[in-house]
Amino acid sequence: MKRSLLLVALCLVAAIAAPAAARDQIRIVGSSTVYPFSTAVAEQFGRSRGFKTPVVESTGTGGGIKLFCGGVGDATPDIANASRRMKDTELAACQAAGVTEIVEVKIGYDGIVLANAKSAKPIAVTKQHLFMALAKQVPVNGKLVPNPYVKWSDVDESLPAIKIEVLGPPPTSGTRDAFVELAMESGAKAFPMLADLKAKDEEAFKAVAYAIREDGAYVEAGENDNLIVQKLVANPSAFGVFGFSFLEENTDKVRGNSVDGVPPTFEAIADGSYGISRALYFYVKKAHVGKVPGLKEFIAAFLSDAASSEDGYLAEHGLIPMEDSERMAVRKSALALTQFALK
Repeated sequence: MKRSLLLVALCLVAAIAAPAAARDQIRIVGSSTVYPFSTAVAEQFGRSRGFKTPVVESTGTGGGIKLFCGGVGDATPDIANASRRMKDTELAACQAAGVTEIVEVKIGYDGIVLANAKSAKPIAVTKQHLFMALAKQVPVNGKLVPNPYVKWSDVDESLPAIKIEVLGPPPTSGTRDAFVELAMESGAKAFPMLADLKAKDEEAFKAVAYAIREDGAYVEAGENDNLIVQKLVANPSAFGVFGFSFLEENTDKVRGNSVDGVPPTFEAIADGSYGISRALYFYVKKAHVGKVPGLKEFIAAFLSDAASSEDGYLAEHGLIPMEDSERMAVRKSALALTQFALK
């Protein structure tokens, strides 16, 4: 009996002392915009590279980076997809949790669209219109007041006399961050009193420009952009905010509307003439390279000619590719596991 107990005790000690078995499958979290690109590469990677197909979860950019920055080890993700660049506060949180070595990988570009059902009429808006329709406070007679506009025609008589109802991402989304920075902020600056505020007090200006109304005109629809598409089809009076890639995948159901006179096309986003465009990224935990099989190979696959060049299969999913020279420079830096630092 004593001998049996001793053997059990020794086995328990050995089990506790032994390191946990490393995962043999890459785990990816983050942006719903990058999700279809990452999934496409993961599926191809699993079929052709001799590694297990990576697991990809759509958690939103902010939520994904939070999980990524939770620490180092098998219980934490290896990669975080992001539809904007990592913030300094997020980098600080990573470092505080021991995630001190991070590799940034830029994958290409995307546009943010204001879409509606194909069964509805198109709309032509400016960034100032978008700010007036969606901001929590707007200038009226030289004063900031709670947004009084109910219909699009209240914003501008050239717009349709239908209720303002825009379905969009929540605050944890990189698409939301990019939308308020690229569209709302630009629209706010069209008002002289807010342009003056920006010159005097940047933080006070951002507090106005970035605050979206909470009275039902803007509806947080979660991180599932496909759900927004479904809701637009069901409600032709509504509009939705999401990435160009989802527009490309659903051209039979929805259309993208022009902003400042420029429609959201592949070409307009690629040449920069469409004004609501942003770069897309993923971040790799350097401490996991060599521990979780295939991380460097996944980077190489994502930035390969076959995937992310102008003729690559990701363009068919809506990714706006980088120029080959930029893509090769990013690839070289990423495969060298160059340490990420905010600029």
